Amino acid sequence: MANTASARKRIRQTATRNERNRARRSRVSTFLTKVEKAIASGDKAAAQAAFKDAQPEYQRAVTKGIVHLNTVARKLSRLSARIKALGAQAQA
Repeated sequence: MANTASARKRIRQTATRNERNRARRSRVSTFLTKVEKAIASGDKAAAQAAFKDAQPEYQRAVTKGIVHLNTVARKLSRLSARIKALGAQAQA
């Protein structure tokens, strides 16, 4: 158990930050799920709209230090490619 005032304060700060980060991570995950569902349904317009909503959330997660910049770039690139492939399937 923390003995000093500064240690108690550090515990409070860590708990608050942990809660905030968990909420941010969950929010990003929710937006990703919406994009995944739209892709699975095969609706390119819905997938593009969901992707457009998810992009700023991912970028915000980078600025807040929740995920790494390269991780977000990779994930967004792969999602974009999958959405683009939906259009190719519809034309074929």
